[in-house]
Amino acid sequence: MRRILLGLLVLFILSAGTTVFGKNIYVGPDKKFEPKTLSVPYAFYNENFGAAVGYVYARIRYPQKQSHLLGTVMAGSNGSALGFFMGKDLRFSFSERLFIDPIAQVGYFNDAKSYTNGNPQYANEDAGSNDSSEDNYVEGDGWDNFFRIRFKYLLPIGHGADQVLNTVELEKGLLKSDKSMPTSWNPLVSGDTYLQLTPFYRWQQINGEDLDTDLKTNGLKYSLFRDNRDFIPSPTRGSSLLLEYTEDYGWSDSSESWTVVSTEFDKYFSLGKSDRFRQRVIAFDFWTADTPSWETTMTAGGEEISHRPPYFAGATLGGILRMRGYPSNRFNDKAAIYYAAEYRVIPRWNPFDGWPWLQKYLEIAWWQLVPFVEVGRVAPSWNLDDLHSDMKWDVGFGVRAMAKGLVIRVDTAVSDEGFGVQMFVTQPFQF
Repeated sequence: MRRILLGLLVLFILSAGTTVFGKNIYVGPDKKFEPKTLSVPYAFYNENFGAAVGYVYARIRYPQKQSHLLGTVMAGSNGSALGFFMGKDLRFSFSERLFIDPIAQVGYFNDAKSYTNGNPQYANEDAGSNDSSEDNYVEGDGWDNFFRIRFKYLLPIGHGADQVLNTVELEKGLLKSDKSMPTSWNPLVSGDTYLQLTPFYRWQQINGEDLDTDLKTNGLKYSLFRDNRDFIPSPTRGSSLLLEYTEDYGWSDSSESWTVVSTEFDKYFSLGKSDRFRQRVIAFDFWTADTPSWETTMTAGGEEISHRPPYFAGATLGGILRMRGYPSNRFNDKAAIYYAAEYRVIPRWNPFDGWPWLQKYLEIAWWQLVPFVEVGRVAPSWNLDDLHSDMKWDVGFGVRAMAKGLVIRVDTAVSDEGFGVQMFVTQPFQF
């Protein structure tokens, strides 16, 4: 289901991440640590909710100095409603190197679009494939509930060998010093390396004119993540690499077993400061995925695919993370590839400083202007020639800001299928 929202979801969820030294405790120029609380109602409009209202409550740098908690509820004029909870960088008392990121959602959506097979007007077309029609979707009401808990263990190598928690001094929301800059491509010398294990569960129900179905998936995601960036809320140098293996073993009430492998790499180049800008950065991202469990057989009724992940769980493009000019999960198939480039600049002038009544509640340290371009495609096999032919594209412009230590963003993009607006938290790449 399309979820521009999980973004407006608060406009304020977790983002204050890490720099290259383990998990960070952020302090101001006075060297003082200050927990923050966000407690605000909000309103928005999108096609999933109509006119909607919500309330968000967040504790930043709580219950531990490096962690955050957030909860939000929202309801729309079309009958859709959502409750969401998220935690970030919670550390176990018995292990200084083990952290968890829990997420849970309970949502009911009216008239939501899902790019999955079932539309009788496109019986001979695979919904979500690269050449599929933008009108090939099913629409209906139903529940979309999920949870995941990501366990992250910081390996004692690189910068993580000496410090697990590191105190970082900020000045107007950016690093005051470059002492934590990446120094080497060698993970034994520089950066943080994590082993990650993520149990997950998702249940999506669709009740529509063309399709009534329940999609249920659960399993484990195994990841190796190497973070060699200088400042996650707005990196200027360094890179990161994520290797993932995800498997639904068919346990419990899972709709079908499946396996997906993926990798993501992002890289940042600083162009330095100027008279008008505090920061100028070029950011690149590459991501690809394949589904080794995918099996295609010919039957009397035609081609039949088994051990395929749900359309929202595998090699998919579109939405808040990749191909922002398209709806969420607009494209999905056995394999996918994606490239993006962004030019990020932070002006020296902060217009919010002229609105003290607003700064009292939001504390916007900086805002950022971001033109970007994306290309990508899905395909029925992982083949470089196929994946790089007839690629989809979009170009866009984003506005981002750091509010109370959290990065919020609104990205707009134009594609060959129209205009899209994606509102979310954190910078894109490596969410």
